[in-house]
Amino acid sequence: MHVPLLVTDFLKRSSRVYADKTAVVDGAHRYSYRELQERANQLSHWLLSLGIGKGDRVCILSPNSHFFLESFYGTAQIGAILVPLNYRLVAADHEYIIDHAGVKAIVVDHEYTGVVDGIRGGLPKVEHWIVAKHGGATPDGWLDWEDGIDGLSTSPPPDVELDENDVVSINYTSGTTARPKGVMLTHRNCYINAYGMIAHLGIHHEDVELWTLPMFHCNGWGGVYALTGMGGTHVVLRAVDGEKIFELIAEEKVTFACMAPAVLRTVLDYPDKDKHTITTKPRFTVAGAPPPAAFIERLESEMGWDFLQIYGLTETAPLLTISQPDANWTDGDYARRSRAGVAALGVELQILDDEGNPVPKDGETVGEVCARSNVVFAGYWEQPDQTDACVYDGYFHTGDLGVWDETESVHIVDRKKDVIISGGENISSPEIEDALYQHAGVMECAVIGVPHEKWGETPKALVVLREGASATEEELITFCREQLAHFKCPTSIEFIPELPRTATGKLQKFKLREQYWEGGRKVAG
Repeated sequence: MHVPLLVTDFLKRSSRVYADKTAVVDGAHRYSYRELQERANQLSHWLLSLGIGKGDRVCILSPNSHFFLESFYGTAQIGAILVPLNYRLVAADHEYIIDHAGVKAIVVDHEYTGVVDGIRGGLPKVEHWIVAKHGGATPDGWLDWEDGIDGLSTSPPPDVELDENDVVSINYTSGTTARPKGVMLTHRNCYINAYGMIAHLGIHHEDVELWTLPMFHCNGWGGVYALTGMGGTHVVLRAVDGEKIFELIAEEKVTFACMAPAVLRTVLDYPDKDKHTITTKPRFTVAGAPPPAAFIERLESEMGWDFLQIYGLTETAPLLTISQPDANWTDGDYARRSRAGVAALGVELQILDDEGNPVPKDGETVGEVCARSNVVFAGYWEQPDQTDACVYDGYFHTGDLGVWDETESVHIVDRKKDVIISGGENISSPEIEDALYQHAGVMECAVIGVPHEKWGETPKALVVLREGASATEEELITFCREQLAHFKCPTSIEFIPELPRTATGKLQKFKLREQYWEGGRKVAG
């Protein structure tokens, strides 16, 4: 008998098997798995009473919180589709996404009600405005979450005919290169991804996960479902702060965290590590962008913690590869550790050239990373042309360029749009960035192509120096030339206070390029 793969199964299981175990820690608020299920049930009943049903979109704008965790299950149980919003976007972006998704009800953290009130006039499709908070006055025009669920049944909502191919969430892309697109993820996508994470990351009932990664980011990279299904404990971090991270690791005995490279840097550079007594050995998984090899070495050699690198996209729910010890592993090979790694269970990868042919596994030939798997999304919401542009010939074409070796370990070298073509030579910006990171004075850097009348474009490095460090343009260019072929080295370097990033730590290189390019034409030297 076929049983559909539904993400609601994960909480149902743990609410029975781990009923009295702590499911979530959110500041002063702690809920067991029984209580988490009951609160999700109450939310389902309330949404049904508001006329929200199968296929209706419900968005949430909030930092990490127990409300956010409850929304994943409270909506899925009634067949509604959750639309998580990036709270760091500007109001105009929120307005675009909410309207584009046809959202019927919006859930907003108390800190962001003012932002949403400012765009209400542009959101005629929204019927219900819900504020998630504990105590305090409810703003005019808002329904209070706690008041709404108070006294409602904690029993499961009426059964809805759910299919594993039903869309469970629409996650909008982070906008690193263009207008966000709505990625439709199905129950099956998320369920299979959760299985992959459980297997490859070793998630189990004794795990305590610190939520440094935003829950809006592709369902928190699958952790919402994987950790819940295995009965682990979710420890909520509302905002990234070095001291708070170390406090929670020590107090809650954290064993696992998934984060962006920028957060890993915050952990490594926190100056008061020694004042916290940490009795666990956390596993740190980095996703969203590859970290410098030097970060991995510091985490393991200085702190004695474990590192795992994973790679994937919103469109793949997201896990595609894992870089972890295998038969080809060499202790201390941190450069290999920073690669995307090998294909995850159930994922078939190809690296294809411009004609669609597989490139040789020589560790040198560059092609586009393509994948097929049960984790590949159902398409972009209301944008079939955009879907057809990246899903064809049986594969999802990621837009990421990579190479792989005879052991089938993949190394991402760039985004297609970030490759610098100078005098007919393809130059990988991450290769230059890796060289710059070897300089003691460089804290962060990004390399882009800028117009050049003779060569078409040449590499330019934007560099953030460490506090108290000094370096000159000539010094860093010379430093690169000691490591790289001269044609690959930056021809100019600019020192800036910070790099533009998405909420998940991805560099927004298009923002850096804007001042040099306009419609493909040169606007600056």
